[in-house]
Amino acid sequence: MDNHVTWVSAVAYDGLTVATGKTIRYQGEEVALFKLSSGKIKAIQNRCPHKEGVLAEGIVCDDHVFCPMHDRKIDLSTGLVQAPDTGCVRTYSTKIENGIVFIGFPKAEELAS
Repeated sequence: MDNHVTWVSAVAYDGLTVATGKTIRYQGEEVALFKLSSGKIKAIQNRCPHKEGVLAEGIVCDDHVFCPMHDRKIDLSTGLVQAPDTGCVRTYSTKIENGIVFIGFPKAEELAS
């Protein structure tokens, strides 16, 4: 799996507030990073597929974020928008090493396929 992503240091794990999104930018991509109440870290594309609301500004509830513009409910694990609404955002792998959160960005050739 590591062959298909570039791991990028994002932020200190302890620097993240539970249920509060943080915007991370890397080479033109913008990611919404979340620390859940369980301690898990989730990362998704930072724009809602509906009207491009900034998801890092959304309200987090369990494993979902609600778009701040029109309340679309998005699953932080799959990126799917809850029915009856439709759409999907990209999800990103995350890992924690030595207290630092890393985000796995797909390599350019993976995005092209």
